[in-house]
Amino acid sequence: MTEPDMLDRLLDLARWAPSGDNTQPWRFERLSERQVRLHGFDTRDHCVYDLDGHPSQISFGTWLETFSIAAASHGWQMSIDRMDFSQESRPQFDISIHPAPSASQEQLAAQIEKRSVQRRPLHRTALTHKEKEALQSCLPQGMAVHWLDQRFDRLKTAKLLFHSAKLRLTIEEAYEVHRDIIEWHAQFSIDKVPDQALGASPPTVLLMRQVMKSWQRVKFFNTFLAGTWAPRIELDFLPSLCCAAHFVIHASKAAQSPEDYVQAGRAIQRFWLQATALQLQLQPEVTPLVFSRYSRESRQFSKAAHAMPMAKDICRRMERLLGQDLAGRAVFMGRIGHGSAAKARSVRKPLSTLGV
Repeated sequence: MTEPDMLDRLLDLARWAPSGDNTQPWRFERLSERQVRLHGFDTRDHCVYDLDGHPSQISFGTWLETFSIAAASHGWQMSIDRMDFSQESRPQFDISIHPAPSASQEQLAAQIEKRSVQRRPLHRTALTHKEKEALQSCLPQGMAVHWLDQRFDRLKTAKLLFHSAKLRLTIEEAYEVHRDIIEWHAQFSIDKVPDQALGASPPTVLLMRQVMKSWQRVKFFNTFLAGTWAPRIELDFLPSLCCAAHFVIHASKAAQSPEDYVQAGRAIQRFWLQATALQLQLQPEVTPLVFSRYSRESRQFSKAAHAMPMAKDICRRMERLLGQDLAGRAVFMGRIGHGSAAKARSVRKPLSTLGV
């Protein structure tokens, strides 16, 4: 394989990196046969969940780690030559590849295209000590995983997510995000989340299709027909109970800079690929972290009067679950367990459409 073909192969693998709601906030510019510039863009200006662009910065990190692992598996080594956040919402990363003595990380590389989100219930069989050790050992120094795997922990986490989902489903700012990122009547989607991957039953999906046609419909349904109960129970509460564990990935000190979040993203992707290698399924649970931070920093994020009080309640629940210190250092949260791989999933835009 020639060097230009190799760069295309690595970029083709790296595009499978996870990003919030399958936004794929990156474009590529080839600088030479061994160099490429990643142009990132965050979604903070229109996505209530992308607080200060930090979730997007985590996505940039997952892309860099995916590219690095793909390169290592083909006998190359990735170097980050420049990381430019001078325009914070539009960062640039210059990376290059160099021959390595031998191929490595083939096991993780083999999971790149297999890794996906499983939103449906998982088995409750506890993770073994060996599985937990493998997941912890793949994280870099300064990052660790906190497990919530006891029955009472799962119940408290389920309640936290149940309350977080109510806030998510009752503010217009979140509705606008959900409206734009769901692709209806789809098993796969190249740039959104297909409705068949949401984890909802066919009757609930059918109802969602009709209700989500306008914010006025959503408000009426929530106000007079208890519209949030069914999706919160089906998509949040029950799956939270039906898993082996919830987990929180945290740093030794709270992330501050965009570079901190990029490094967190690299760690998260290694964790996720290792979980896939262990035949474990995973679902992110990041909205409580976002709403908690809005509350801690007293930052208004919605026109709805109930939004800040509910965010404050979510923050209190998070701190009771994890402790105030750990809650402040958390960069990612999710649930994990054995189960079938998702039959419906987000795929990716073709590499030919991602160039600058």
